[in-house]
Amino acid sequence: MSANTESNPEMLAGVFQQEEAPEGRLKVSFGPQHPGSGHMRIILTVNGDIVEDAVPDVGYVHRGVEKMCEYKNYIQNIPHIERPAIHDSSGTIFPYILAVERLLDMTEKVPERAQYIRVIMAELNRMINHFYFFGILGIFMGHTTPITWGMGDRDYLIDVAASATGARVTFSYFVPGGVRTDLPYGFEDKLLKTCDYLESRIPAYKAYLEENPFARMRLTGVGVIKRSDAVALGLAGPTLRGSGVKSDVRKDEPYSLYDTLEFNIPTREEGDAMARMMVHFEEVKESLSIVRQAAKKLRPGPVKVPLRGQIRGKVGEAYARTEGARGMNSYYIISDGQIHPYRVRVNTGDSRNLAAMRPVLIGGKVADVPVAHWSLDYWPVASDR
Repeated sequence: MSANTESNPEMLAGVFQQEEAPEGRLKVSFGPQHPGSGHMRIILTVNGDIVEDAVPDVGYVHRGVEKMCEYKNYIQNIPHIERPAIHDSSGTIFPYILAVERLLDMTEKVPERAQYIRVIMAELNRMINHFYFFGILGIFMGHTTPITWGMGDRDYLIDVAASATGARVTFSYFVPGGVRTDLPYGFEDKLLKTCDYLESRIPAYKAYLEENPFARMRLTGVGVIKRSDAVALGLAGPTLRGSGVKSDVRKDEPYSLYDTLEFNIPTREEGDAMARMMVHFEEVKESLSIVRQAAKKLRPGPVKVPLRGQIRGKVGEAYARTEGARGMNSYYIISDGQIHPYRVRVNTGDSRNLAAMRPVLIGGKVADVPVAHWSLDYWPVASDR
């Protein structure tokens, strides 16, 4: 606490001043330390155990990622751009790299091998994200089994990714023109064995997450979002597809040779927390299939276009979007010909899914807030950027 604040109690009171709750109601601060809020706060107005209002209070982890991009060159931006969404670092950096390549007029020059490696890494990160999702969702339902399963199986995927990138969390593996280094000897074999193992685990997850009566009780009918509302709110990713909207950038606007791979876009019509959880579950199976196909298409060859010296984007602008684990991620970059961008605008699926937070929570029970909140795929660190 600063000296100025200590000497000015009126200032201190203003910081924490909140609008009074209506008579007979109670205002509850959900977070920002609560694991269910993920470094954000939701101001709940409750009537007994019924939520009558829910106001998201974000910004606790704002770090100025967009502004930082203006002071670092195009390569230096890669590590810090990944940080806001560490569970999906490849999916987060993917559109940035594509946009930079458009500024450098090298989109068509990226080697085929590099493009398939990017697909493999993006799908590994999608699964890493989704197993984390299962684990935290289990905790919010009151069960520890999903967190032990999810974190344990997720670690096999992390080990595979680390063998290629040298890191376990944020990989900084995608670079303009391809990927940083080629895959190590034996990578494909390790990758396919990991896929075999995870496929053997699918029935256990299905039994626990979908067929378990307790899970159905906690998830079914909770946080329902109608299809029309999902579209009107501009939701993205599994949250959108859980309401029956079959939209995925990998299919809608294919990039990095996704159009050469066969996969489905899982959707559910119910629009509740169970539907959103099952979309994540089905996406893991699709990602395993995509990884296998991409691994079979790998051919010997270069993995990047050689770049020497400081790269400078041409004067102009570039936009690119991809399908991240939590929804569509996009980057809009303005270049004035210098070694660093003039302006970078980041948009994530997380930031769009925040729009559903208030309507989903209102009318529900306080006990359902963590489950409904987490099922929306809102990650405050990525949204605050």
